[in-house]
Amino acid sequence: MSNPIIEVSELSKLYHIGNKLPYKTLRETLMNAVKSPATVFRRNGSGGDNTFWALKDVSFEVQQGEVIGIIGRNGAGKSTLLKILSRVTEPTEGEVRLRGRVASLLEVGTGFHPELTGRENIFLNGAILGMSRQEIKKKFDEIVAFAETEKFLDTPVKRYSSGMYVRLAFAVAAHLEPEILIIDEVLSVGDTQFQKKCLGKMGDVAKGGRTVLFVSHNMPAVANLCSRCLWLEKGEILKEGDPTNVILTYLTSGQQHLNGIITSDMHTNNTDEIYFRRIAILDESKKACTTLFFESPIHIYIEFEVCRPVKTVRIIVVIERLDGILVCACHHTDNPEQHPLDLQPGRYAAEVEVPLSLMPGGYTVHLAVKPIPWFWGKGQSYDWVQGAIDFFIEEFSHEGHAALPTGGIVRPVSKWSIYPL
Repeated sequence: MSNPIIEVSELSKLYHIGNKLPYKTLRETLMNAVKSPATVFRRNGSGGDNTFWALKDVSFEVQQGEVIGIIGRNGAGKSTLLKILSRVTEPTEGEVRLRGRVASLLEVGTGFHPELTGRENIFLNGAILGMSRQEIKKKFDEIVAFAETEKFLDTPVKRYSSGMYVRLAFAVAAHLEPEILIIDEVLSVGDTQFQKKCLGKMGDVAKGGRTVLFVSHNMPAVANLCSRCLWLEKGEILKEGDPTNVILTYLTSGQQHLNGIITSDMHTNNTDEIYFRRIAILDESKKACTTLFFESPIHIYIEFEVCRPVKTVRIIVVIERLDGILVCACHHTDNPEQHPLDLQPGRYAAEVEVPLSLMPGGYTVHLAVKPIPWFWGKGQSYDWVQGAIDFFIEEFSHEGHAALPTGGIVRPVSKWSIYPL
């Protein structure tokens, strides 16, 4: 077997927190060297509470042509890892071996000179990748057409909107034929159509035998695009392997089993009147689960405790995609047969069926119990639990037919009549 195109060995990155290490100009450093040579390189705050390990002993290998998804919560170390692989920052410990040209798209502003035009930046980036001017010219029209920035090619990129900037930056990174393409969540800046276009291009890049590292909170994109997935948590790799298995483990990582009910830890913002105790996603047979098929209704089971008598309260369930897109908010009073609740102290359970056919991907549930009258953004919640439980919608139905995603949030199981005229 040939050598891996990427080798990461015991990689660690230490950051200093706060203002213990202020940046100094070269002039200030030289003046200090003249005044007090022994103190020029003294470093304050070199340990203890003023340091933070963004990565700790991370090791993995990537073979040529692999598409690797990297997932994890904010602050897990994903962006730090990509910055080291892109040579934007140096590791504190460990080493990285790269066997090929690297093109990176890490954040808006990376890789382009703001004073140069779009045209000039295309040639600059190609030169950085080691391409000849003739090679860049061959790809030039394709890059411009993909980015849809023809009118602004001779405008300095500092005048571009963030969306225009990302479109051109991605087009350059993907079309100039690097052996390794590194993409961070920056694609979320673009509009939905351009995101789909970028994901399609990354698939084409991968089919061409090039290697892709893709950081994203878009779980369906990771599951569909990647051949392997790494889950980072607190700077360490918790799990790697098949994307579907890793994603499901990640989505259910904050959950535990209590009396047969899969439930999240309830880190609540409760008052003294009511607080939520547990929540579960149920399948059609009322068994606790974390995965549903796309055509299945969503059953949610909730337990809560009332500590003091309350009057006219409403229970609310909010479903969001994991990328923050609101799917729906369900109030128990939406049903005309249900009225605001007057409750005495004790434990209660609530079940709600949400008749949605959601597109494949990851979702999270928020819970709230609020007094009536209440207006959005105003008034006191008795309890509010953000991210109470996560669940995943599978791509295949019970019959094994593909859900055939076409974009959007829901894919209703529509009823048809087809007959001869």
